Amino acid sequence: MKINLISLIIVFFLFCNKSYCQKIMNLDQLIGLNDKNLMGDSIKLESETYYAFKKMQIAAKKDGINLKIISAYRDYERQKLIWNNKYKKFTEEYSLNPNEAILEIIRFSTIPGTSRHHWGTDIDIIDGNYPDENDVLISKKFEKNGIFFKIKSWMDENSEKFGFYLTYNNDINRKGFEYEPWHYSYRPTSIKYYNAFINNDIEKIIKNPDLKGHEFFSKSFIDKYITENIMDINPDLK
Repeated sequence: MKINLISLIIVFFLFCNKSYCQKIMNLDQLIGLNDKNLMGDSIKLESETYYAFKKMQIAAKKDGINLKIISAYRDYERQKLIWNNKYKKFTEEYSLNPNEAILEIIRFSTIPGTSRHHWGTDIDIIDGNYPDENDVLISKKFEKNGIFFKIKSWMDENSEKFGFYLTYNNDINRKGFEYEPWHYSYRPTSIKYYNAFINNDIEKIIKNPDLKGHEFFSKSFIDKYITENIMDINPDLK
């Protein structure tokens, strides 16, 4: 009987491993309203991601690479500010209609509540040896002859050894957000968050009346956003 009980427990955990991580994460934690599981001061990360990054940072330093995080955890309010400011800019300064403005925003920015940065598992990194560089998050700067080509080359060769994978890679068949050579996700933890998140009512999360342009989030737009922007990521992160 004892052996059978142990076997049942093992089977239970193997079968329920995916759903288990979903149960221990409440919705607030997934949409940037709860940061109690994070570590760090101005730059906050989920605990396992924090330690993994520190190991990678030390290894990079030995090779003369100065990994610098410029964005990690981002709470809901911060993402809402980014969204509303961009919406205002595109509709007022650039005279785009609401639907055009929304499509322009989601080339690089997420609708608040759906950002992977809410999880504390995703980071935007640059080479810290260039502290005076402006407009750092530009793809060309990570390409050959670009100022951040050295760090990108090192990450290409080493990041996955530490569990960090490009989130929005340059696969020509990938839809959704544009290629971001600076955006990495800590796979061992972010996969759990991803699977927990996509099992929520994302439409309800997105349609917040505090978001400018929310009234233009049609059912078809939301369905496409979920399929392309949330789910069409580096397949190694699903």
